[in-house]
Amino acid sequence: MAENSRLTGGNITETLVKLALPIMGTSFVEMAYSMMDMAWLGRAGTKEVAAAGTAGFFTWIGASIFLIPKIGAEVGVAQSYGKEDMKSARKYVLHSIQLDIIIGLLYSIFLIAFRHQLIGFFNLEDVEVIGMAVDYLTIVSIGMVFFFLNPVFAGIFNGAGNSSTPFRITAVGLITNMILDPLMILGFGPFPGMGVKGAALATIISQFVVTLIFIKVNTDKLDLFSGLNLFEIPESKYIKTIFKLGFPAALQNGIFAFMSMVIAKILAQWGSTPIAVQNVGSQIESISWMTAGGFSTALSAFVGQNYGADRWDRIHEGYRKAIGLVSIIGIFATCLLIFGATPVFRIFIPDDSEAIKLGTTYLRILGLSQFFMCIEITTGGAFNGLGRTIPPSVVGIVFNALRIPSALLLSKTSLGLNGVWWSVSISSIFKGIVLTGWFMIYLRKKPY
Repeated sequence: MAENSRLTGGNITETLVKLALPIMGTSFVEMAYSMMDMAWLGRAGTKEVAAAGTAGFFTWIGASIFLIPKIGAEVGVAQSYGKEDMKSARKYVLHSIQLDIIIGLLYSIFLIAFRHQLIGFFNLEDVEVIGMAVDYLTIVSIGMVFFFLNPVFAGIFNGAGNSSTPFRITAVGLITNMILDPLMILGFGPFPGMGVKGAALATIISQFVVTLIFIKVNTDKLDLFSGLNLFEIPESKYIKTIFKLGFPAALQNGIFAFMSMVIAKILAQWGSTPIAVQNVGSQIESISWMTAGGFSTALSAFVGQNYGADRWDRIHEGYRKAIGLVSIIGIFATCLLIFGATPVFRIFIPDDSEAIKLGTTYLRILGLSQFFMCIEITTGGAFNGLGRTIPPSVVGIVFNALRIPSALLLSKTSLGLNGVWWSVSISSIFKGIVLTGWFMIYLRKKPY
């Protein structure tokens, strides 16, 4: 396993790329979990896919909640490393893990206690789908603490400049999931086919394996994990700082999940095809935002350590180089989605002419915003590294919220359905312009 590293010296471009690549790999691995489940559940039946998809919404909410300790650990450890204050780094590790376990257990209890009411919120008419959704949610909830712990462990390593260890460990979890999914969903040999229950069991077993490996690796990282006592009474100072760092991002992600539900409801007036187009299009678009997300997390750790070391010269240069790299990615994604929209979409839905037509338009409209989306995501990482997590959240919440009225307004014009796509694309463009401009103004106040 790669050792933790200082990011306050050495070649900046090489440092950022070396740090970002494993983070991107980790993001793609995490996405592959759900894709594998859906791929095998699709072989079991459409009802199984619908049930897992319905229950999966509450996993998305959980992913918003664990951002509080994850970002708190990532930024706290990075800034402490920059100051060479290992005592504070260990404190952030301890308090982030303590907080994560507590909220993970509480959320798990909440999901189990209200599982029927939560699934009932969607007003599903198929009793069989409702039953399977409740089963899936119950099983996943039992292992929710592992789902919460693993990203926080990854955040700790990322903040310490070691992004390769989380990638390798998470990859082991994906391989475990790939092996268990067909066995437990469809059944093979001694394994009975369990459908959605099997998918849920495969997921929590894989997450548990990842947690065990993280714990084993952590015991070897004496600089960060030695002497930690999880039963130690938390210090309010660190808990408050972790909440201050992580809560804005958690709130932004949670609101984004809700906005996505509303957008899907607006799309439903044109039937099921636009919803399918959006789901496929989002998977295609994820290639660019996950790549930008890797640079965002890498830049957060880089800026955090250099902020702790008061190296504003490296912060200025690091931000410029990171933006330059993601700009290339954003421009490439724009060209791909605009000029290659039809063949790219045909890969996923080859035989539905209506879906291909709608998907081509969707990709071309969203393609215009890829550059701006990439610089917005990366700039958010720079703000996080400085401990200023509110600006990215404010910009994200405001412009994501504006998607709803703009979608309703534009869809009533001659644009029709395309008005919904334009509302998403235009808001992404504004987010990129506003947040990047905000950060550049901030940097001018910090000369080097």
